[in-house]
Amino acid sequence: MAKTQDMTAMLKDMMGAFPVDTSALEGAYKNTAALNEKLAGVALEAVEKSSEISSKWTKDTLTKLADMSKAKAEPADYAKAMTDFASAQAEVAAENMAAFAEVAKKVQMETVELMMAAGKDVTEEATAAVKKATDEVTSAAKKATAKAK
Repeated sequence: MAKTQDMTAMLKDMMGAFPVDTSALEGAYKNTAALNEKLAGVALEAVEKSSEISSKWTKDTLTKLADMSKAKAEPADYAKAMTDFASAQAEVAAENMAAFAEVAKKVQMETVELMMAAGKDVTEEATAAVKKATDEVTSAAKKATAKAK
């Protein structure tokens, strides 16, 4: 008479042969945290530089406003002061917008570099993890097949 196989024991053996490796998850968490730290550094540096540009722009504008608001001897001097202020503001605005654009360009370049490096690292880790998992599954399947016979 044929002996019926105990499927519970076979499934238990098979599941035991597939150990869960949490090191991959831990590594992914650490890599993500490191990437976030670098991205935060890029953002904070950009905020700092943008604040410096804004602060300098504000100080320059207030200085020029103080000069413009001084009492003048002739009415035509007021028009000249306003014209001078407006043309100076247009020039300063162009300079400051260019400075903001440089900050944005730097942030974009650094972010792209970080993301490309992270993508390369993830690809290499995923390839290694898939290879390791394939080897483990193949080995476990061979063991389970051998036990089932």
